[in-house]
Amino acid sequence: MDTVRVRFAPSPTGHLHIGGARTALFNWLHARRTGGAFILRIEDTDRERSRDEYTEAILDSLTWLGMDWDEGPFFQSKRDDLYQKAIDGLLSEKKAYRCYCTPEELEEKRNAAMKRGEKPKYDGTCRGKDLPHREEPYVVRFQTPESGITEFTDLVKGKIVFENGELDDLIIKRSDGSPTYNFTVVVDDTDMSITHVIRGDDHINNTPRQILIFQALGYDVPVFAHVPMIFGSDHKKLSKRHGALSTTEYREMGYLPEALVNYLVRLGWSHGDQEIFSIEELKEVFTVKDVGKSAGVFNPEKLEWLSGHYIRQANPSRIARDLIPILAKRGYEDLDEEWLARAVVTLQERAKTLVEMADMGEFYFTDDITYDEKAAAKFLKEPVTAPLGEIREELSALSGWDAGSIEAVFNRVLERLELKLGKVAQPLRVALTGTTVSPGIYEIIDVLGKERVTERIDRALSFIDSKGDS
Repeated sequence: MDTVRVRFAPSPTGHLHIGGARTALFNWLHARRTGGAFILRIEDTDRERSRDEYTEAILDSLTWLGMDWDEGPFFQSKRDDLYQKAIDGLLSEKKAYRCYCTPEELEEKRNAAMKRGEKPKYDGTCRGKDLPHREEPYVVRFQTPESGITEFTDLVKGKIVFENGELDDLIIKRSDGSPTYNFTVVVDDTDMSITHVIRGDDHINNTPRQILIFQALGYDVPVFAHVPMIFGSDHKKLSKRHGALSTTEYREMGYLPEALVNYLVRLGWSHGDQEIFSIEELKEVFTVKDVGKSAGVFNPEKLEWLSGHYIRQANPSRIARDLIPILAKRGYEDLDEEWLARAVVTLQERAKTLVEMADMGEFYFTDDITYDEKAAAKFLKEPVTAPLGEIREELSALSGWDAGSIEAVFNRVLERLELKLGKVAQPLRVALTGTTVSPGIYEIIDVLGKERVTERIDRALSFIDSKGDS
């Protein structure tokens, strides 16, 4: 088959972790660059742990990241007939067999092998006996060749060789009748005409088993590419303690999807020294052969840097739309989107996430401003009463309302009182925002509007007056 067909096959036993998201991304980009197909398969054969809400969360995360799929989602739980037919075929051709060894007997065999210093694998008690179906519980095992080698050329790792004698007779059907992972993926990959299997290198040890099953069933073996795992800064398996979360959590924390995509693709893949890529660029330049052999190291600071870059580059109206659900959770609803975009412009330069932007711009969304205690003590004092009062009067008398007119007010008042802007900027900033750190004072006044600005100055003047009375 000339057309590239890849698949992403998550298990719905939890949210989409960033390792899984990167695997999906590498598959999706390979399909998009080659004009192939990206198939989504849900491996939900773990009946106890699989949940519909996790399936929905995975689909939602992929959509949020911009990874559209061409076929699917297909659910393994609805394909039992296909698996059983393949198992029956292997049994009839004596390439698989029924094993009636009990769990207790298997445990005893394992312990005995370990005492002898041998690898604890199934000893083949039921192999080659062509045992008929009986009422007692049994499993079906694949009859692995006892000699020879299984080899393949991995697109990332190069040539890999396994001794068949090191592999035991894999269970392909459990005693409860359910098929096992290594068997279902072979049947599914063939049924879906998968040409390339791109997955984490924690699956390498599964690959020779799957290749032997492909061959036993008479199926074509796909091309494999095992990408390195993602490690934490201590070069240990990535976990939450390294700051690694699910894509859902990153979304809730206010990271932009393009920032997460850009970050994930660079964890183990490079294109020269380039750090920042648009989706369209990635679809043109990404190749599996450029994936490195070494594990990528997760760096939360790098992700924050990228997120800040994309926030600064984004259209303010788009950021405003993305902010709305975050603000709604905080009780700020029915915000005018056009006004919010104006507020965004003043916050974009410094915010690294949308949540940080919401925090920084809190003073825009509520009039219940709490003064920082140290800032109020330092700046809201009697000497600023006169300039704040005059600025308030001139602002309230303005017929127009824009940053230029607002700046002109300041210039007139400061010149009249023979003051520098620094003498009133911080007191006014505290009056308007409650803190000494904020966007430019003219921009804040412009976005807040005349009524809210004059009310906040009045409140600050009353606060100063009350301090004098005390």
